Amino acid sequence: MKAFTKIKSARDIVGFFCLLTLTAVLISACSAIVQANQNSGAAPSSNSGGLQLSLDTFATGLSGPVGLANAGDSRLFAVERAGRIRVIQSNGTVLATPFLDITTRVDSSGSEEGLLGLAFHPDYDTNGYFYVNYTNTTSDIRRTRISRFSVTGNPNVADPNSEEILLTVTQPFSNHNAGKINFGVDGYLYIPLGDGGSGGDPNDNAQTMTTLLGKVTRIDVDSGPGVSPDCDGVGTGNYTIPNSNPFIDGPGSDCDEIWGVGLRNPWQSSFDRVTHDFYIGDVGQNAWEEVSFQPANSTGGENYGWRCYEGNHTYNPNGCGPMGDYDFPIFEYANSPCYSVTGGYVYRGSMYPDMVGHYILADACTGRFWDLDTDDNWSPTLHTNMQAGGYVSFGEDILGEIYVVNIGGTIYHLEEDNVGPTPTPSVTPTNTVMPTPTSTSTPLPPWTPTVFKYIPAVIENEN
Repeated sequence: MKAFTKIKSARDIVGFFCLLTLTAVLISACSAIVQANQNSGAAPSSNSGGLQLSLDTFATGLSGPVGLANAGDSRLFAVERAGRIRVIQSNGTVLATPFLDITTRVDSSGSEEGLLGLAFHPDYDTNGYFYVNYTNTTSDIRRTRISRFSVTGNPNVADPNSEEILLTVTQPFSNHNAGKINFGVDGYLYIPLGDGGSGGDPNDNAQTMTTLLGKVTRIDVDSGPGVSPDCDGVGTGNYTIPNSNPFIDGPGSDCDEIWGVGLRNPWQSSFDRVTHDFYIGDVGQNAWEEVSFQPANSTGGENYGWRCYEGNHTYNPNGCGPMGDYDFPIFEYANSPCYSVTGGYVYRGSMYPDMVGHYILADACTGRFWDLDTDDNWSPTLHTNMQAGGYVSFGEDILGEIYVVNIGGTIYHLEEDNVGPTPTPSVTPTNTVMPTPTSTSTPLPPWTPTVFKYIPAVIENEN
């Protein structure tokens, strides 16, 4: 994520002016140069005559939401940056009592700090475990914590005293803390982490194998066969490292937890629930936003290039290897003067057949959306009809329907706008009520810089 921090150049002043006014005229002036796969060089098509997307209000009244997850039933769980998780029922009602409140442990003082990620254990229905990613500052030491909590006998209330801190990672700066965590089909927990912050990765953390910063970490939270924890951590270390992790070399040296390398700030990531491919929205520095990709059959070890490359473009080649050493993004777009990628999901629901197989992403600053056709080499389509800004994350319900989280407090259902009456889902899991959109033309609420300044990881003015 990007932080609205300082203005140091003429280019930054332009970005600041664009942010404050945010009119249609300025948005059209803030060009979005989009490039798909570096080998294809395909330009984006407009949404005219193609897939038409729209948003419909699903839930309101949240405070600074930055994430959304499901627990394998009809509910959704909204992550509020201050340190709360809220239950959203299938009809869009937000329960008054938080599912979890750990605001006294969460440091959300920085714009990119707070409670940032949530993932339910694959066997949540039997063990009641869920995992969170949050920032905590104790004795002036800033850390990312990966913790496990348990639900109580009330399915809508968790036990705040059940925390087990599995892993901590020291953070040298307040920004680039990433956010979303995910369980893969293999049952392992995937934890993307930012490069430690500041600007330009001054410590070259993303390419340094003795730190988890700037990496994707993969661990076994069920403590199955594997090797012992290797890097960072003042928590319990109650996890093992899968024997198939690519950099296992024993204690010390390379961190055995590492699964992927070379990320700047992988704020939002997701697995395709059908193909199990892994998509990572990695927020750029001053020029390019990108979506990185790992196929389901990967054995790990991808190097996504930061800080050697920003997207497909050279950034700081000092100490870098040849281009063939790196895995370049499947999609990038220029981020001048104010852009920040919000990675999303591949649509696998049944309500909108034309959306199936399309990876949907957005930009938190401009509010522009793209869909990438996974069946056509991620061919991109740009959507500009929903640009209200503040779209900081996506969520997926049990049926594969996609929701969009706005930092202003609203959750939207993502819809296909040209299908006529709302279709009925073809499959409905037991005890699950599918939310039915009330309208495809609900106007978006006003969006102001006052709301925007609280968006974690959205605007960086760094040189």
